[in-house]
Amino acid sequence: MSYLDNIRTFVRVYELGSMSAAGRDLRISPAVTSSRISQLEEHLGVRLFQRTTRSLTPTEQGQSFYRGATEILEAVESAEAQIVNITENLKGSLYVAAPLGVGRRLIAPQVPDFLKQYPEVNVRLRLTDRKVDLTTEGLDLAFFLGQPEDSNLRIRKIADVDRVLCASPDYVARRGLPESGDDLVSKGHECLSLRFPGATEFRWMLQTDEGPKRFRVSGRYESDDGDVLTDWALAGHGVVMKPVFEIAEHLRTGALVPVAAKTPPQPIQMACLFTHRRRQDPKTRLFMEFMIDRIAATIRATGGGVDA
Repeated sequence: MSYLDNIRTFVRVYELGSMSAAGRDLRISPAVTSSRISQLEEHLGVRLFQRTTRSLTPTEQGQSFYRGATEILEAVESAEAQIVNITENLKGSLYVAAPLGVGRRLIAPQVPDFLKQYPEVNVRLRLTDRKVDLTTEGLDLAFFLGQPEDSNLRIRKIADVDRVLCASPDYVARRGLPESGDDLVSKGHECLSLRFPGATEFRWMLQTDEGPKRFRVSGRYESDDGDVLTDWALAGHGVVMKPVFEIAEHLRTGALVPVAAKTPPQPIQMACLFTHRRRQDPKTRLFMEFMIDRIAATIRATGGGVDA
């Protein structure tokens, strides 16, 4: 298996652009990583990378070998998947990413049940509201809300998730009840924004009688953590746009109330992203199917979406 290990190491070095990053991803030392690349280069009789003290760049031969190497690994994983008794011998680590709200409310509560069924599997759950890169971050799959930018990834749609504009009763008492997106803009309502570094403007896409329309809302509060926005809304600091499943309990108790009901937000897609290669891994496939069933059931129970 040493030659396959060398190929796997090469693929991760190529994808991550760093010996040290690939070593961390594969849980091996930088020395072992470098040794495996050297062994592979010696076996092939070519240089796969141009190395300097500050950079690592694939050679033309390295670029060509990468394409073949990924096909080799996919073929091996596919063959293994066909003969392994996946219900009894599932093992290894799964690296999964999800937005904070999705991860905390829909994914994390289900992980123990999955691990109970497959005791030799480890789940490494990474929660963040920023966009993630499956390849460079070594992820097996990523759950997300919205529309992915990378068309090279595979998508498994889970549901269309309803969203709502809402605020606390205290905020509504102080600032008045906005009836539409126009009210949010013209009356200067504090709109709580989920934003990331590099964003230049913020708009909410709302449904109107004329069809979907973008409203350039504004406000003094913004964060890259969706739960922080919920906390600010509960504290009476402004209007927030949230998936219904995330705040269903707050709506039920009246801690948050719907606003701008004449122009509700458009539903947002919830889906799972994976690469073709990751999809061949039995544990990735089973985890995805397990979570999709549980997520869809939870969203239905909150009245916050429609299955795909």
